[in-house]
Amino acid sequence: MESNIAHQVIEYLSKKGYNRTEAMLRLESASQDVEGKSIPTRVEETGGLKYGKAFELMRGWIEGNLEIYKPDLRRLLWPIFVYSFLNLVSDFYPKECRNFFNAFKSHFENEHEGDLRALGPVSLPEHVLSNSIAKTYRAVKYRVTMSQVAFYNLVQFLESKDKEGGAVIISVIQSSLNVVTVDRSSDHEYSLTRVLHRARAGEDFPAEDEGIPGHNPGSANTDPSAGSSVLTKLRLGPMPMETDLLTDVRLGLEAEDARKPPIDGQILLAEHFEQQIKREESEDAPSRSDLPLPQCVARDVAVEVQKVKENRDRFKLDSRTGGVGPGVSVTMFTFHNTNDSINCLDFSGDWLLVAAGMSESYIRVWSLEGKALPSAITPGTTAQPPSASRRLVGHSGPVYAVSFSPAVMTSNPLSPSTNSKHLLSSSADKTVRLWSLDTWTCLVVYSGHDSAVWDVTWGPFGHYFLTGAGDRTARLWRTDQIQYLRMFVGHDQDVDNVCFHPNCAYVFTGSCDKIVRMWSVTTGCPVRMFTGHASNITALACSPSGKILASADDAGTIILWDLAPGKLIKRMRGHGKGGIWSVSWSAESTVLISGGADGTVRVWDVLLPNDANGQAKLVVEGGAGQKMDGGAQNPAVSVAGSKKKGKEVVVTSDQISAFPTKKSPVYKVRFTPQNLAIAGGAYLP
Repeated sequence: MESNIAHQVIEYLSKKGYNRTEAMLRLESASQDVEGKSIPTRVEETGGLKYGKAFELMRGWIEGNLEIYKPDLRRLLWPIFVYSFLNLVSDFYPKECRNFFNAFKSHFENEHEGDLRALGPVSLPEHVLSNSIAKTYRAVKYRVTMSQVAFYNLVQFLESKDKEGGAVIISVIQSSLNVVTVDRSSDHEYSLTRVLHRARAGEDFPAEDEGIPGHNPGSANTDPSAGSSVLTKLRLGPMPMETDLLTDVRLGLEAEDARKPPIDGQILLAEHFEQQIKREESEDAPSRSDLPLPQCVARDVAVEVQKVKENRDRFKLDSRTGGVGPGVSVTMFTFHNTNDSINCLDFSGDWLLVAAGMSESYIRVWSLEGKALPSAITPGTTAQPPSASRRLVGHSGPVYAVSFSPAVMTSNPLSPSTNSKHLLSSSADKTVRLWSLDTWTCLVVYSGHDSAVWDVTWGPFGHYFLTGAGDRTARLWRTDQIQYLRMFVGHDQDVDNVCFHPNCAYVFTGSCDKIVRMWSVTTGCPVRMFTGHASNITALACSPSGKILASADDAGTIILWDLAPGKLIKRMRGHGKGGIWSVSWSAESTVLISGGADGTVRVWDVLLPNDANGQAKLVVEGGAGQKMDGGAQNPAVSVAGSKKKGKEVVVTSDQISAFPTKKSPVYKVRFTPQNLAIAGGAYLP
């Protein structure tokens, strides 16, 4: 009815010649439906639907943009998603906010899984006031650093699509984001070369300069709701020796100097030891009373003397000099005819034994020298005859981890034995077993976990060991007690990897929740939390200096963390996807080696920044037995120009060299105290 009246009025105005009035009425009538209701002409007028339409508009434009701009532009999607969702909740659109959240959350599950899980239950304005993550985002603007060209292109697009939703996105950016634009001509980080690298790499983890204070990747804050930047002070210095042990070690070193005087260019062992003590005294160290240890015996003295000797006589690995990496070579032990049954490997500290955990529920121990393994059982009994390998049977499920007790190799025939005496193993049967390497029998079965035990490792002084399991806990044990001493709870998923700090005062746990946690042994409380991985944690190792932690994931990324401030130092990439299964440090804490599912052992320069001497390269790696030097000046190889079949791998500039195997995934890598690199894997044709 109203539509007919408007039509009649327009005809009347046309007949009378009221052209301006007729034009105004036609314009107003065009914005009404058949019932006379106003038709929205701007997205802002659609109520709770406006954020979904605007976000889809922006995301579609970004995904259709030039490849060199996508990495920068995609960094805006997460904060705009979060603040759009929180605005919908605050404006009381419960149905629309839930639809918006479910429609777009899948785009951010890899890198922001924890925040998505925390924001999932939020649907009412009062939830925003009580949810810790929501309050964190609402309290502070989200910082994003990006190139000027990319950001200005975005602003121009949003202004051209003002009515379709551009104004909504601009409003969110102005009110909730702190966008820092950088001229790439003056900032090396945003040079065209670096932008192209990020586009090729396809990195799906948050940038290091992105986020909000206390909640950005690499945050060490163990309590997200605390909002405090004050961290627990760590005592990262080496554990001091007992007075009696210190005296005995000095006497032992003097005796060793007399037995075997140093060659030209070497200092006395006693002098080298005193220099070590002076360097260590200046560092904040834990008290020996915090961690009770057994009374020292003659073997402990012999171990410490040998450690000093190995440290003095080691092959020194300083950092890269003038673009040339240190000469690191790798001894690879390859296991054949395994039928893919080996789950894990470990080398003994005296480098005489290697143990493998099998999927058939047993452990096989080999002599690296091919000699018959000794046994304390009297000959003529029912024991196995002498052999170069031994099979340890007892578990009722696949063996997932093995660990030799601490040991060193000694060259003094008169000193007490310093070889490994025990072996730990963990299994899917929820138990940990302690095996004697003298009698080749099981001594103790430790039960306590409620699920498969994924990892086990000895403490640096023996006596204590640490386990991580599928029940989302890590536990600290003593060999002389069948009950665990500490239970570390905090991960949201399985604890897959564990390791000790060199002074034994702290432990580290890595999980498939993509978080690494650091715990105090004395209190059982978390002291650091490291977030920044975009995939499951697969390996952990703390540097001998006790100041840096290396963590690796199954996406082929290694992250170095500075423990004291709890900050991310850098990311190192070079491995293919499939998992980095082992990492190990040199004695000086300047070089790192890694091995994994891509069948390579890689050597890394810890001290070199990622962006030094150029950016990361996209290379094609292939060809059995070919050594690849990260310091080479050859340009990146393209797939089209390569005759040999290969695989594209993004390699950061801090890779020194890479050693590919034929078809052998690398299960274990280790630096000896003298900086010799050893690796082990199984040949899988």
